Amino acid sequence: MWLSAIAIGTSAAIGGFAAAPAMAVDSATLTGVILGVGANETQRIVTWYSSTDTAQSVQVAPTSALVAGEFPADAVTFTAAGSANIATSGGFNRHATISGLSENTSYSYRVGSEGNWSTTAAFKTQSFDGAYDFLFFGDPQIGSSGNTAKDGEGWNDTLNVALAANPNAELLVSGGDQVETANTESHWDAFLAPEKLRQYPWAATIGNHDVGGKAYEQHLYTPNTDRSGAYYSNGTPASNTSGGDYWYIYKDVLFIDLNSNSYATSQGGGGDAAHVGYVTDVVNQHGADAKYTVLVYHHSIYSPADHAKDGDNKTRRVDFPTTFSKLGVDLVLQGHDHSYSRSYEIKNGAKANPDEQPGAADVYPGPGGVIYVTANSASGSKYYDITAPDASGTSGAGNGADPLNPSSYWYNSVQNQEHVRTYVKVQVQNDQLVVENVRSGTCAAPNAAVELGKVPWCGPNSGATAAQPVGSIVDSVSIHPNHGDGQEIGVTVPTAAPGEFGWTIDGHNGLVDLGTAVEHDGAYFEANGQLNPITVSDTRHSVAPWSIAASVGDFRDGSNTFSGKNLGWAPKVVQTGAGATAGDSVRSGYDGGDGLSVSRELGSAAQGHARGTAKLGADLDLKIPGSVDKGSYRATMTITALSN
Repeated sequence: MWLSAIAIGTSAAIGGFAAAPAMAVDSATLTGVILGVGANETQRIVTWYSSTDTAQSVQVAPTSALVAGEFPADAVTFTAAGSANIATSGGFNRHATISGLSENTSYSYRVGSEGNWSTTAAFKTQSFDGAYDFLFFGDPQIGSSGNTAKDGEGWNDTLNVALAANPNAELLVSGGDQVETANTESHWDAFLAPEKLRQYPWAATIGNHDVGGKAYEQHLYTPNTDRSGAYYSNGTPASNTSGGDYWYIYKDVLFIDLNSNSYATSQGGGGDAAHVGYVTDVVNQHGADAKYTVLVYHHSIYSPADHAKDGDNKTRRVDFPTTFSKLGVDLVLQGHDHSYSRSYEIKNGAKANPDEQPGAADVYPGPGGVIYVTANSASGSKYYDITAPDASGTSGAGNGADPLNPSSYWYNSVQNQEHVRTYVKVQVQNDQLVVENVRSGTCAAPNAAVELGKVPWCGPNSGATAAQPVGSIVDSVSIHPNHGDGQEIGVTVPTAAPGEFGWTIDGHNGLVDLGTAVEHDGAYFEANGQLNPITVSDTRHSVAPWSIAASVGDFRDGSNTFSGKNLGWAPKVVQTGAGATAGDSVRSGYDGGDGLSVSRELGSAAQGHARGTAKLGADLDLKIPGSVDKGSYRATMTITALSN
């Protein structure tokens, strides 16, 4: 025992600690293993059931270290915690957090104890920086068709289809309602059956069909979870209900997940006010550590189908949006209504831009603009048909018609129901979020609601058009975040090796991307590019002098920073006119001085200059000390115009 413990403990390459082997072989039956999301990309949480109350753990090793399927002697173990299940579940629950993972590495793991390990499963980490994709799944609700096996087949097929098409997706995000009946373990068994749930991390969300028992909490342990009474619908965490709000950061996205079943204080919990306070606190504490903020909860407040006019839905539609706009939320992902919708840009509970067209492929939300997405059924167990607007109003809690598309609700840019399974793919890119609703099935089996005659038709246009193929896209939108009144300048610092650099300019107040900095002899990194041109138009009769100046704040990636003084420029007149002359060049502060950390003139014109329009630009030169940590950094350039 002593030698074994020493061998394991001295080789904990990815964190954790070793547990001494049990004195006797444990004969526990181990079931329901699922890989969950951790607090960040270096963690995963594994949850499972055990038939006996014994000490157990997760054992982890790089897959390359396994020989003939056997774990090496220096495999790392992470001790599990847990408790007895409720009577309807039987047995005990266990969970353990795997920490200290390395990027771009395949890992194998198993749960249990020495002499009684589960079947080995595997997962792969990707780069811990840069763009990535995650998949969002609405309401598997296994058991809701009345045929658990058929529901499970559809669910398993959607996961297989989605991950065959997107094998490098890094998260599977839940819209809630994993099962039809909260404490029916046969429903949970079918939900947990797919192997993909042991290979990709599941970020769970509580639905109204999950909340009425403890099985959700027993099966799906989540990170950073506040289990205070305020986040339980009845205010009592010890009761036979599940609850809690939680958050995590994964590669520049702050995810906040809410238990939307708790929405009214009359039930005993803290209601919507508690969730508003929670989101506010999390964004204030951690929002600066991420580039995007994504909220996830079950009850869709801008849905188009059976639940569109529910009273609790309307309550949240009044309680949530203003706070979400104020806090700069980018995207809200929801379930519950078993249909797909994508909202217009919503600000403070109203359509932000009356001219935004239905189905726009690109949207440019201004400050406070939020996009809300509702996911359709991922299993095919149940679909809800889209309902008709009424005369209750076109803002706030109203369900009135869209003036641009009267058959839709005022808040929705896209509404869709074809009675086929779908999932949502979200691409997290440097300067946009791309959201796509993708078909994972057709009218053919597995599609329980269609097979069992729960719906009378199948296919686009209420069945008038033949079903489209698996993998075809129902809806796609690119969300371009607003960068305020200035320009943001971004640069990726690589590991210590030469890299390429480049520019992308989208012309919509977008990111100035300096690309990947190049290392110079280990001493410093350098990146070059050009400022988005700034147009100056002056047609005043006074032809008074004017000037444009700018300064740059610190570059930041989460908690890592370096000074804006490292950025220098060489101003230029891109298009002559308005008497424009370029400002003086400023060296990077790496070579001495303050660079652009203090206000510098980009261009100006003297008294009596010619009227007209000019465009000012600048060549940018960023030099960064070689000691700067790897990451994707951004800084905000503040532009000031002065004129008499």
